Amino acid sequence: MALDMTATKSAHEEARELCQVQPQRWEAAWHCRMAHHGATVRFDRPVDTIPVSVTGSACALDCAHCNRVYLRHMRTLSEVAAPDVLPAAASLLISGGCDARGRVPLMAHLETLRGLAAVHRLNLHVGLIDEDEARALAPLVEVVSFDVVGDRRAAREVYGLDVGLDDYMRTLDALRRHVAVVPHVTIGLRGGQPSGEFAALDALAARDIERLVYIVLIPTAGTRYAQCEPPPLAYVADLLLETRLRLPRTDLILGCMRPRGRYGRVLDLLALRAGANALVNPSHLAVEEAAALGLEVTWGSVCCALD
Repeated sequence: MALDMTATKSAHEEARELCQVQPQRWEAAWHCRMAHHGATVRFDRPVDTIPVSVTGSACALDCAHCNRVYLRHMRTLSEVAAPDVLPAAASLLISGGCDARGRVPLMAHLETLRGLAAVHRLNLHVGLIDEDEARALAPLVEVVSFDVVGDRRAAREVYGLDVGLDDYMRTLDALRRHVAVVPHVTIGLRGGQPSGEFAALDALAARDIERLVYIVLIPTAGTRYAQCEPPPLAYVADLLLETRLRLPRTDLILGCMRPRGRYGRVLDLLALRAGANALVNPSHLAVEEAAALGLEVTWGSVCCALD
């Protein structure tokens, strides 16, 4: 068996080696970050946001990266809608399984959502809804988190949906006419392979978005991608750098859904050096690195799209 030489390196050493590739781009990204955002970074531990599924563990799609695994750990809508179950300060991430068209079936729960919105901050995952649905949901929510896939092949393989980037952009544009939207892009969605992330970046850059969340494929037991590897860190770093340079004023966020362990520790270091504005559930190395980079840290306790 060949020795994995990365196992003999520290996370700092591996991150440093990756930063030595195209050092001018790393320097440019850092200067861009400091010029437009200053020496501050936000670390979020979203303990005050409760994830809720409107479909329980049901989903019409057999998604290769999820297969309903993540729905099982969410509260149900009936649980959180019961009187006196939640503190008034709690925020809710309302999501759920999709229907066969890739939509989270929220419209059937408008009255319940309206009641929750009266006392809680709501962040909705909506899927590929139409403009009438966006218009109806907008008064109830503070923000919508919207997943963008930049490659039709990835959407077909992962979700079983024959949709392309234009379809996602039509939904995004419709949503933005009515409500604040935070696009999310999963890096390596198609089993750790390139999945149209740079095409998605092109489309989002043309829209001058205020916030962008990157998450990273987690090979998950019980899914078709369980034995895959997450995307190469060099690829992720290249995307983060390009995003910082292409979207200098946008808040660039490394979201909660990403691998942990050694991979996650190196990724956190790279994200900070590439100029990310926020990290969710940062590793202890990220906290130390922020101090070493001279960044002032603020801490948040809600979902990054709400912070």
